[in-house]
Amino acid sequence: MTGTGVGPELVRLDGVSARYDQHVVLADVSFHVHEDQFTGIVGPSGAGKTTLLRLLLDTLRPVAGTVWRQPGVRMSYVPQLETVNWNFPVTVMECVLMSRTRGRRLPWASQGEKAEVHAVLERLGIGGLADRHIRQLSGGQQQRMFLARALLRQPQLLLMDEPTSGVDVSTRHDVLHLLADLHEEGVAIVLTTHDLNGMAAHLPHLVCVNGRIVADGAPADVITPAVLERTFGARMEVLEHLGMRVVVDESPASMLTRGQA
Repeated sequence: MTGTGVGPELVRLDGVSARYDQHVVLADVSFHVHEDQFTGIVGPSGAGKTTLLRLLLDTLRPVAGTVWRQPGVRMSYVPQLETVNWNFPVTVMECVLMSRTRGRRLPWASQGEKAEVHAVLERLGIGGLADRHIRQLSGGQQQRMFLARALLRQPQLLLMDEPTSGVDVSTRHDVLHLLADLHEEGVAIVLTTHDLNGMAAHLPHLVCVNGRIVADGAPADVITPAVLERTFGARMEVLEHLGMRVVVDESPASMLTRGQA
């Protein structure tokens, strides 16, 4: 069982396995998400990180194991920016409004809904971009737009796939602060990341995945050479810098030196 939350559970996976066609991506995974949880999922490409989010979100059914969700739990998903068609003819306002729940009687947005979108955009620092085409946004603005889209649903659980991929250091810093504020307000957060130093080291709870859950815990317990080697299949050195763990790929020169010792 994984998870640091102590509040009520929102989603629980027990012994879950998932596959695409005949290829098993995740095997025998147990993962619990509590309402006060903030978790980063780390692992190499193809390790099953996005698949784990899809299982939580109920867009993928497991081939084994069970999934339980709190009845009526509200979840929102922020995709990888690389998967979005940025030429689609919509403005920021229109894109955010697409997150409205289904079953609406009117196809157009009310003034109240537009005001709610403007409030969310203002909170995220992009209030002046409501009428701008989405392809005219910077990477950081694009991420904030999709975060606004997710927040419009007032989620209890926010799922994010590589939220800092392709953004600069300043934007990554801003996203971390935004997520920390949301978590303080009571939103549970689960995100995937490949950024061990810039993102993962700052999160309270990490889960290492590579076809299965390799380890979970606080960064100090998870960001270790042994765990990272089991997760990524390569030796990595871990240094301490200003109280933070810093991961460095082991260079060929250091491997040669170690081999001669």
